[in-house]
Amino acid sequence: MSIPQSGGGTITDPAQLAEFMASGCKPKEDWRIGTEHEKFGFCEDSLLPLPYAGDRSINAVLSGLRDRYHWTPVTEGGHLIGLEKDGANISLEPGGQLELSGAPLETIHQTCDEVNTHLSEVKSVADGIGVKFIGLGAAPEWTHEQMPLMPKGRYKLMDSYMGKVGTMGKVMMRRTCTVQVNVDFASEADMVQKLRVAMALQSVATALFANSPFFEGKPNGHKSWRSRVWRDLDAARTGIPEFVFEDGFGFERWAEYALDTPMYFVYRDGEYIDALGQSFRDFMRGELPALPGEKPQMSDWADHLTTLFPEARIKKYMEMRGADGGPWRRLCALPAFWVGLLYDQSSLDAAWDIARDWDQETRLGLRVAASEQGLQAEVNGIKMHDLARELVEISHAGLKARARPGAGGLVPDETHFLNALRESVESGKTPADEMLDDYHGAWNGDLKRIYAERSY
Repeated sequence: MSIPQSGGGTITDPAQLAEFMASGCKPKEDWRIGTEHEKFGFCEDSLLPLPYAGDRSINAVLSGLRDRYHWTPVTEGGHLIGLEKDGANISLEPGGQLELSGAPLETIHQTCDEVNTHLSEVKSVADGIGVKFIGLGAAPEWTHEQMPLMPKGRYKLMDSYMGKVGTMGKVMMRRTCTVQVNVDFASEADMVQKLRVAMALQSVATALFANSPFFEGKPNGHKSWRSRVWRDLDAARTGIPEFVFEDGFGFERWAEYALDTPMYFVYRDGEYIDALGQSFRDFMRGELPALPGEKPQMSDWADHLTTLFPEARIKKYMEMRGADGGPWRRLCALPAFWVGLLYDQSSLDAAWDIARDWDQETRLGLRVAASEQGLQAEVNGIKMHDLARELVEISHAGLKARARPGAGGLVPDETHFLNALRESVESGKTPADEMLDDYHGAWNGDLKRIYAERSY
């Protein structure tokens, strides 16, 4: 979840809303890659999730990272809730999932170095206090009651609201994890093409990174339970908005979408003010019930944009949101996949050529089928396995064309970061398939084996 925004002044003209997003446009040479990934922490002996406080806790991990690796603390209400350093931040998801929001970096080599450094630091602190971390899309056994809500005002408000707008919101908050990549765009037209590709083909990322076949101690009938959870969270702010594919779509239409999405909160002086279900349009008129007479700051708009949860979303950059959290190695594959597709024009065009004629029924059908069947999904004659194979190759061509070297020039490009995905395409199996094979085979139905064999 995003941290509160600041600055920007009072909004005096509705045109500023679209201009805020358009201000993120930048030339290709300034495009960057930001990778975010979440993981579950648990006590090594009990295999139970970490509480916020105590000797083996989220607070202990954050404190250890702060003290040993010189991260700057972020606090709220006297609680340590995050860390910052060198353009990156470590934050807490509602159920204590630990998230790294990486710095904007130029290459996948750099973002993978960042991932490796972070996980090595986390492991060194965790090993000293009897804690482990595991990369999965959903908690395999833990119940809602076992996942404590972290002491952040935003989460307290969201938690009370989720049960009113869907059936899975509280599950999402406490018991799911994702890996995301943030990418840039050059212009409104570039944003539109990239967002359409991202929305239409996010199901392929869901299938390739499917990694949540267990929930509450047993197989759940899905390859990506995390994706299933998002389908019943809040229809006003999730899914694949059809208007993205309509003529005339651009920053203004996205702003209208955000204005039509009910608010969660307003952040003032370190406090989250309850604005649940209220209208940003009323806020623009100075008629927000939570703050009568007050008009919004641009930081309020930036905060509001973080409360939209479609499969891809726009702020001053674009976020890919369709993948399960996963094994260490795949944390680098997700940004590689999308950068290869989106940062080379020939690859972007090729990806759009695949999806441009799909209707909304096909796009939504692929989203559901990817959640349920992973690479074995098929919708309207489109076989996910074939689609994934083609897109991984298009991404490979895009990364090869980028020709960004690493390891001091010894590695000519970023294509090797796709190796994990190419292996999945060759075998037809994702991490979810592999775990199900283990569960029904070597694990003999003992799901607790997952902690030893899949933890970092």
